[in-house]
Amino acid sequence: MCLITAFTLIILGVLLYTAFKLGIINRILYKVDQNTTQHGGELVAKTLKAHNVDFIFTLSGGHISPILCASENEGIRIVDVRHEVNAVFAADAVARLSGKIGVAAVTAGPGLTNTITAVKNAQMAESPILLIGGAAANLLKGRGALQDIDQMSLFKSICKHTASIRYIRDIPITLKKAMHIAQSGTPGPVFVEFPIDSLYPFHLVKREIGIKDDSKSLVQRLISLYLNNYLYSLFAGAFVEHDFNPLKPLIPQANTNEIQMAAELLSKARKPVILIGSQATLPPTPAGDLIESLQQLNVPCFLGGMARGMLGRNSPIQFRHCRKDALKEADVVILAGTVCDFRLGYGKVLSRKSKIISVNRDKKQLTKNSDIYWKPTLAIQADPSSFVVELAKALKGFSGSQDWIEQLRAKDDAKEDANKKKALESTEIHLNPMKVLQTLDKILPDNAILVADGGDFVATAAYLMRPPAFGSWLDPGAFGTLGVGGGFALGAKLVRPESEVWIIYGDGSCGYSIAEIDTFTRHELPILSIVGNDAGWTQIARDQVVFFGSTVACELAFTDYDKVAEGFGGKGIRLDRSNDENIEEILQKAREEYAKGKSVLINCLIGKTNFREGSISV
Repeated sequence: MCLITAFTLIILGVLLYTAFKLGIINRILYKVDQNTTQHGGELVAKTLKAHNVDFIFTLSGGHISPILCASENEGIRIVDVRHEVNAVFAADAVARLSGKIGVAAVTAGPGLTNTITAVKNAQMAESPILLIGGAAANLLKGRGALQDIDQMSLFKSICKHTASIRYIRDIPITLKKAMHIAQSGTPGPVFVEFPIDSLYPFHLVKREIGIKDDSKSLVQRLISLYLNNYLYSLFAGAFVEHDFNPLKPLIPQANTNEIQMAAELLSKARKPVILIGSQATLPPTPAGDLIESLQQLNVPCFLGGMARGMLGRNSPIQFRHCRKDALKEADVVILAGTVCDFRLGYGKVLSRKSKIISVNRDKKQLTKNSDIYWKPTLAIQADPSSFVVELAKALKGFSGSQDWIEQLRAKDDAKEDANKKKALESTEIHLNPMKVLQTLDKILPDNAILVADGGDFVATAAYLMRPPAFGSWLDPGAFGTLGVGGGFALGAKLVRPESEVWIIYGDGSCGYSIAEIDTFTRHELPILSIVGNDAGWTQIARDQVVFFGSTVACELAFTDYDKVAEGFGGKGIRLDRSNDENIEEILQKAREEYAKGKSVLINCLIGKTNFREGSISV
């Protein structure tokens, strides 16, 4: 009797499992309205709207049309670009400047493969973005459908989370989970794949599947039965009431004991230094709170990445040129979201005598290369900006040494003076890039945003220019990606429409995204660009010529980028030695054209200097 009962239970279990896998149970639980015009794209749009998504960046494709149309109906602005990579770069900029998740939606296959560089860049820059991608219908995967590839494998290693929609009813919870993961802990990109049949209305999917209601042969009836079951399972429970509300991100915080230990170390320091990295600009801590805390501590600060500009142009505690000297002498160093990768010589620039407090959300980045060149005295896995705020609270009445600040200021000022003198030197041909950049820095308004996209010219700008405020500097980050300019500028202008957005282009990197001037024009989003045109990949040539005596693959032409810009609907201006004495006047003219609603590109022909001689580009 027991054997019969056990056998019966096994059979029932197998039947239930089969019924579940085939979707029969859901067909029983949920009634499918065959006449509804509702579709999966509407669920996507409602979920994004509930998460306060203001923009979706895209390049059109049939796989994702329902998402774009439904999102537009929800009041989300759809911004179509000229290359999918720029859709993701724009979403990245939105995430960095708004504190919200950035969203890009692209079509299947080549639409998605075109985004890979930007997604990897977002991963390394720790930007929370959601990439939505179209895909072949689940029924047709692996059967040679248009643009059908294994997309999930492509994105698994460069995203925090990947998911593919199997049933329409799963769309809201899948998106909610993905966006929660993107913004929690160490932020990063997530990818959600939408098979095309999960987005279109019932009657269209039924038509495309090819179900025959009047099948005559047994084989045709069985096929129709299978396809009908697939179709009804796909739509079962799709349009019941859903919870679209966001899940609160989980942010690691330093505990009281960690704050106290850090406070004790800093309180005894005579020559402390704080290095602020991009991660310190992430929410939830308001920028004002972080700035106020740094000013209270009165400790010399070096700002990197997105943190550039945080303390304004002329903060008494910010230093720009003497970091190596400061770190050599420092007795306490706080790495607030700063990582010991190539940007800090893998930790080699840190003194063995210094007490080092490393704070980072990411466990791996927290102690990167600590087994080789450096070792943290205190490693705290936490949000850097929240940590600094709590540290300042624990050190009420503490203020860093003014003598130490003045010592570093003297070195910084001496470097500034040397740079100003070098900017006055004549180059063999065209303009001195240092003079051009210093003049640009002089005329920038306080609401300017600088987008850095290039090699040698941009690296020079990073030394010379002073971003005016928090969020006024956008560079690719640790991946060192060329081509971010057009996308970053687009996202920045949408988040801060009142800001004067400047792309600082190298002539090499300009070629990647100059076509987005068409996007700026169509969407009435004026952008200013200046191209440092020295007819070459100069940052690479610096090393290559010295090491190998050849400029192979490093030479470009003095291309008329100003004319290219006009072809895309912008205003082009040429700046060269013939107007050397009128650089400021020409830059102001560009700003006047911009004020009229025109995107302007200044093609600035420059010569070569020895300012960055010896800089290694690998």
